Amino acid sequence: MTETSIPRAEQSLDEEETATLAVDGDDTEADDGDDDTEANDTGAAAGGRVKKAVGEGDLFRQSEIAADYVEGLLDILDYDGDIDELVAAGRPMVEVVGERLQNLVGQRGATLEALQELTRLAVFRQTGTPSRLLLDVGGYRANRRKELAAVAKNAVEKVKEYGEPVRLDAMSAFERKCVHDVVNAMSGVESESEGVEPNRRIVVRPAD
Repeated sequence: MTETSIPRAEQSLDEEETATLAVDGDDTEADDGDDDTEANDTGAAAGGRVKKAVGEGDLFRQSEIAADYVEGLLDILDYDGDIDELVAAGRPMVEVVGERLQNLVGQRGATLEALQELTRLAVFRQTGTPSRLLLDVGGYRANRRKELAAVAKNAVEKVKEYGEPVRLDAMSAFERKCVHDVVNAMSGVESESEGVEPNRRIVVRPAD
């Protein structure tokens, strides 16, 4: 049996994660959540590996491969939806829009996260390149970002009022990235992640 090594999502494919996020190791990953070495990789990362720059044309190709894969899944599952492929914020994206798609999202986006990883694997198999593809179904991620922004702001208010750290519920990499973004945009507070998947959570505390 031949084993194909693929990148694990929690290692580096999702904390949505941009090199500008000043948070702890795993959450500058790659969230959702996503690239562990991304923030520190300036050409000669640990182990001497050099990351190859991916052009926008390559990213759009990834989104096209992903869209074809998702379309095939929808056909198999007998779901109807319009599929858009695009490149945004330096990463490939696929959005599925339609009615009665909730089963593809699942509880707290668990099914969506699984579908995203399958889609990334499909891209990896065709390109040989790990993908930070972001998959959204029915606008779930956009709506969840708004909810998490409110959660983050509430936590920040509590920290500023009482001066004590606030620990949030366990979240996916994507969700943690959303919270980190909001907290890091505010003065006087900072956030970091603690624990291990699937119980990894964010702690919001007064800034040093």
